[in-house]
Amino acid sequence: MSALIEIEQLTIKTADGRPLVTDVSFSIHAGEPFCLVGETGSGKSLVMHALMGSLPDELRCSGQIRYQKENLLALPAAQRRAFWGRRFALLPQEPWLALDPTMTVLDQVAEVLLALEGMPLGQARKLATTELSVLGLGDNLLSYPFELSGGMAQRVSIAMARIAASPLLLADEPTKGLDKALCQTVADLLLTEADAGRGLLVITHDLDLVAALGGRLGVMRDGRLLESGVTEPWLKAPTQPYSRELIAAMPQHWPRPQTKVSAQRSEVVQAQGLSKSFGDRHLFSDLDVTLREGEVTVVLGPSGSGKSTLGNVLTGLLPADAGQLIWPESASPLKYQKIYQDPPAAFIAHQTLRQSFDDLLALHGLEPARLNHLLSELGLAEALLERRPSGISGGELQRLAIARALLLEPVMLFADEATSRLDPVSQKKVIELLLAEVAERGLALLLVTHDPALAERIADQLIRLDQQPTDAAAQQQAA
Repeated sequence: MSALIEIEQLTIKTADGRPLVTDVSFSIHAGEPFCLVGETGSGKSLVMHALMGSLPDELRCSGQIRYQKENLLALPAAQRRAFWGRRFALLPQEPWLALDPTMTVLDQVAEVLLALEGMPLGQARKLATTELSVLGLGDNLLSYPFELSGGMAQRVSIAMARIAASPLLLADEPTKGLDKALCQTVADLLLTEADAGRGLLVITHDLDLVAALGGRLGVMRDGRLLESGVTEPWLKAPTQPYSRELIAAMPQHWPRPQTKVSAQRSEVVQAQGLSKSFGDRHLFSDLDVTLREGEVTVVLGPSGSGKSTLGNVLTGLLPADAGQLIWPESASPLKYQKIYQDPPAAFIAHQTLRQSFDDLLALHGLEPARLNHLLSELGLAEALLERRPSGISGGELQRLAIARALLLEPVMLFADEATSRLDPVSQKKVIELLLAEVAERGLALLLVTHDPALAERIADQLIRLDQQPTDAAAQQQAA
């Protein structure tokens, strides 16, 4: 079977000649998924954008990317842009940035058909309604992006990419921010695309998605392709040490946590009878929650169920409709910090990260040594601070957001899907750092996640929406 896409010795460099991707070669066949996995910042998304023709102007490409035997790198930019949506459809990593805040969900999906097919508006909206309903968004057709959760926005982007029906679908972290049931739905939809004869390139750190898709995969690290091959045997017996490290770092492979010695811990926030709705949409009611120093509280629930809203209420960022919130009298609002689900929303786009951190250090009289220590603990090079937020990977930006929150030495940290953009190895390092803060400084950690395995390994208190908080250890014994 001839390849739909052939990538040979692809190299991507900065304007000053610094290599970001070096000699990457692989092929994509129609009807067969190909997944690129590896740590955040390894160059996976750069490869995808080189294929799409959407790399930043300051980067330089060499090698070959052949589509139906034609070298795309030799074509003018305008000709390559004409392929967008028609030959290549892109599911971007950051739907928050990709969606138009002034358009409803229905009209954004329908617009794809209007632009590419010249389809009548009524027919386009009918097909868009069907596509969105398949993804569980039938009740959100007239919603705007700012009214959606991160997972819901991700599904809108999936609908826009799928409905174009181009020969090649490029998906950058398609399951980021989705609960397990929706991850399986996305996997099934992607497989449907492959079964229909489309080429499929998936950039992901979700090894469960890799297993569900099958096909072939490549493992990247530091801009190089370490190994590639058929997915199923790789999952059972990877040949490279780094590949084995990736699989071992999945939360379900972490050692079972030891039961903590019970102790009287100070409360950092107490909530009684909390209720919250948005319009006709009810999220939770009569919910009692207490967060204490040195404890990890994990919130589980489907995408769009109100997990982030609960965290925002507990940190004082959003008022409750009903109920009472009690903070210690000495509590400073600065000591209640949040790590946002969409890190680009938390940084100034036109400002270098260095300036952002220098401003923070100066404003609060903090020592630069604390920042350097956190960067080292999070596996981040100091040189990243010289770039703007758009100049680094989503996982790197997320870790910088974590560093910024920890700089203020909070008494409570609300981590909203704080590891959703990270590969398993980076996720494990970040969780270990957060748990060290919990153990050493008495941080109260409130973590929103879609991963039951992660919750099981770290939770002292587990909150499932529409239920009262339960003791995680007791749940494990009952199971």
